[in-house]
Amino acid sequence: MPAFDSQVPYWDAAAATKTFTHPLHLPWFDGLGRHAAILDYGCGYGRVMEELAQHGFDGLTGADISPEMIKRARRLHPTMRFAALEAPPHAPYPDAGFDAVLLFAVLTCVPGDEAQRRLIAELNRILKPGGILCISDLLLQDDERNRGRYRRCAHRYGTYGVFKTSDGAICRHHSREWLTTLLAGFEPLATRTITVATMNGHEATAIQILTRKPTAA
Repeated sequence: MPAFDSQVPYWDAAAATKTFTHPLHLPWFDGLGRHAAILDYGCGYGRVMEELAQHGFDGLTGADISPEMIKRARRLHPTMRFAALEAPPHAPYPDAGFDAVLLFAVLTCVPGDEAQRRLIAELNRILKPGGILCISDLLLQDDERNRGRYRRCAHRYGTYGVFKTSDGAICRHHSREWLTTLLAGFEPLATRTITVATMNGHEATAIQILTRKPTAA
C-alpha cells in the first residue's frame, strides 16, 4: 500500500490542470465567528478558502502535500496563508490551534486504513476542544464502471473501493460504515449526500460530514 505522501509527484503534475468541485455548505459554519482559526487541510489551489474569504472569514490557513498546488494557490491568492506539508500527515501547527478543520476530497487520496487513521488523529490534535471537523468525500459508487474497477483492484490493494485512475492516481471510495468507524472519536452533528463531478469529469455520489471534537471532561 502506498505511503501517505507517495503520490506527491502525481499531484504536482496535476496541479496546473485539475479542478475540484466539492461544495462548501455554509450553514454549517454559522456558529463560527468571522475571525475563527480555520485550516483547510489538503487545500489544493485554495478554492474553498477563497469562498470562505468571500463570506467574511479571515482566519484562514491552507496546507497541502503538493508543493506545486501550493505554488498555484499562492499565485491565485497572494494574501492568504499556505504551507506545503513536509512530513504528512503531520501539520506544523500547535495542539488545539484551530476552531475548524476542513478535509475536502482528501481521504479519497489516502488509500490505506492506517494512513487515514493517522490523518484523523493529527487533525484531532490540532483542533480545539469543541472545534468542528468538516469532511467532504466520495462514497462507494454503484455503477458498473466503478464496481468493476473496485473488483479488479481489491486483491492488489487489499481494500474494496481502492482503485487506480486512468491517469495514474491511486484513489479510494468509502462505505458509510468505514467513515463512521474512522470518525468514532468525534461527535456527529450532521451529514448530507450530494452529487459532485470528480477531478476527471465523472458524476459521483459524495457525502459531507460535520463533526465536533468533544470538549474536555
